[in-house]
Amino acid sequence: MIPAMPDRKAPAHRSRHRARPSGGGTSAALRYGRLVAMSVTAVVILIAGVWGSWGCAQHVMLSKGREQGTLTVSECRGETCWGPYEPLSTGSQARERVDIERSVAVETGRTYTVVVKPGSSDVVRTGPAGLLHAWVPLGGALLLAAVVVAGGLRMVRSAWVLGGLGVALITAAWVAL
Repeated sequence: MIPAMPDRKAPAHRSRHRARPSGGGTSAALRYGRLVAMSVTAVVILIAGVWGSWGCAQHVMLSKGREQGTLTVSECRGETCWGPYEPLSTGSQARERVDIERSVAVETGRTYTVVVKPGSSDVVRTGPAGLLHAWVPLGGALLLAAVVVAGGLRMVRSAWVLGGLGVALITAAWVAL
């Protein structure tokens, strides 16, 4: 053996105590904390999307037993359009004015099939166009959650699925309207 080279056999007192890298537990805790924080953020975004959509979607999806009819839009101002309501379902009453939320899907002079929100004079579009339009906030939430999942959770494939679903939902609503 060369005198400058240490002996390969470690003394017994050194073999029992291995050196641990400092900060190993801290980085694992930070990684776990990031995973939890981003997961909670993505879930909250998706819940907010469903919550935002459900306000209108419930009337479209669960329209059985509700007043159904047609609305001919006569005027729009600000965020609201209105016009006369003609009933199509039994038990529904004709009204001189019902209100609908103004969007790119509502034009003056056109007639739309609608459902009356219980206890109000507000209406929501029905049919495939109304259903897709009601779920647009969820489509936006899916797109936003995809960014969080890709960047924060580093789950790229899942993010592509979420983003694809969001784009598909928004595109379908745009085409249907």
